[in-house]
Amino acid sequence: MASKPTILVIGTLDTKQSEIAYLRSAILSIGSCQTQMLDVGRLGQAADQKDIPQEEILSPLTEIAASLANAPRGEYVDKAIEHCTPVVEELVKSGKVQGVVSAGGSTGSSLATALMRHACPIGFPKVMVSTMASGDIKPYIEETDITMMYSVVDIAGVNSMLKQILSNAAGAIAGMTSANVAWKKETSTAVGKRIAITMFGVTTPCVDQIRKILTTTPHDVSEYEIYVFHATGAGGRAMERLIEEGQIDAVVDLTTTEVADELFGGVLTAGPDRLEVAAKKGIPMIVSVGACDMVNFGPKDSVPEKYKDRNLFVHNPTVTLMRTTKEENQQIGNFIVKKLSTHSTDHSKIRVLLPKGGVSMIDKPEQPFHDAEADEELFKTIGDGLKPTKIEVFQYPENINDEVFAIQVCEHLLEVMGIDPRKYRLANARRRRWSFDHGRTIAAVRRASLVEVPDAN
Repeated sequence: MASKPTILVIGTLDTKQSEIAYLRSAILSIGSCQTQMLDVGRLGQAADQKDIPQEEILSPLTEIAASLANAPRGEYVDKAIEHCTPVVEELVKSGKVQGVVSAGGSTGSSLATALMRHACPIGFPKVMVSTMASGDIKPYIEETDITMMYSVVDIAGVNSMLKQILSNAAGAIAGMTSANVAWKKETSTAVGKRIAITMFGVTTPCVDQIRKILTTTPHDVSEYEIYVFHATGAGGRAMERLIEEGQIDAVVDLTTTEVADELFGGVLTAGPDRLEVAAKKGIPMIVSVGACDMVNFGPKDSVPEKYKDRNLFVHNPTVTLMRTTKEENQQIGNFIVKKLSTHSTDHSKIRVLLPKGGVSMIDKPEQPFHDAEADEELFKTIGDGLKPTKIEVFQYPENINDEVFAIQVCEHLLEVMGIDPRKYRLANARRRRWSFDHGRTIAAVRRASLVEVPDAN
C-alpha cells in the first residue's frame, strides 16, 4: 500500500508549540496525509516537547541557536531563512514532502512564507495561516501561489475560534496536497511545448490571435500549452519564476510595459531584472514592445504631481495610464537592448518584432495615445542598439493587434523553436482531418504558408 502524502508543518515551537501541535493533529485527524515538522524557533530543538514525537521534528537551527538567542528579530529571521531554505529544498526535490503549511504572526509569517517562496515551486501546495493576512500580503506572497488565511484571533494560545481556523487550514492543505498528488499521477505523460505570452488589456487581440493560431488546426492543440501572464508586475515576475524553474519552453514577451513602470515610477513594475531570465536560460524568445506607450498609475488623483500635465487616459476608476514621451521611449529601448544583449547566452534564440503601426490598441490614428514620433524613437533605439549583436530585429507596418502581426509572431516563434512552419502546417494537414471554420486567422495563416494545403475530405 502506497504511503500517504506528507505535509511539512513549519512553526516556531519555542513560542507557538501548542498552536502548531494542534494544526498537526488536525491534519492527522483527516486521515489522508501524514506530517513532518520543521522547527524554526530561535532556541533550536524544542525543550519539554510532549505533543509531537521527537523523531518527527527537524530542527536545523539547533547548531546556531546560541547566536540567535539574543539576536534582533530581523537578524534571526534572515539567518533562519538562510539555514532552513536548503533543508526545505531537499525535502521538496526528493519528494519527501508534498505540501507545506504554517501558522504564525508577522515574524513567523515572514519566515515561513520566505521558505515557501524560495524552496517550493509554483504549483506545490502552500498554506499560511497568519495574523497579517487581512492587510497587504504582497511581501509574503510576491509572485507565488501561497494561499493566505487570516487567523482572525492572534495565534497566542489555543481557543475554540483558533481551533476552527486551524482545522480549516488543515482541511485546505490536506485537500490541496491529496489533489495535487492525484493530478500529477494523471498528468504524468509528457505535455506539449509550454509557451509563455505576456498580455495587457490593450494587447489582448494579438494574444488571442496567437493562441488561436497555435492551438487550432492545422496546428495540433496537443503540441503547445499556452500560459498567458497579465503584465501587472506580479505577472512578469511569475512568468520569469516559471522560466527559472524550467517550467517554460519558449516565450513570447509581447507586452513589455512593465519596463516603463520600472523606469518611470508606475505601479506595475516587475523590478529591475525584467527580461533577464529567459535570455540567460537561452530558451526561444520573441520580444516586442506591447503597451510601452504607457505607464500605469492608480486612480487619477494618485498620479504624481510632476505628471499631472501629461497625456493621461482613465482606463477605469482604479487605473490611469500616462503616455510615454519620445525621451522616455528612448530609455525603454535602451533598457531592452541592455537586458537582451548583456544577458543572452544564445543570440540566435531571440528575435525582436516591432509593430510600426502602434504598440497598443490606443496607439493608432485617432486614438488617445497615438504618437508616431515617440514610437519611432523606441523602434530606432532598439534597432540601433542591437545592431552590434546577432539578435535579429524585424519591423512590420501593422499595429500590434493586427492579425498579420500575430501571424508574424507565430512564424518567428516556430522558427526559433527549430520548427519550419510551412512544413509543419503541411504535415499536420495531411495527417489529420480539419476544417477552415476558425475565421480570418486560419485563412490568413493558410495564405501566408506559401504552400497549397489540401482541404479535409
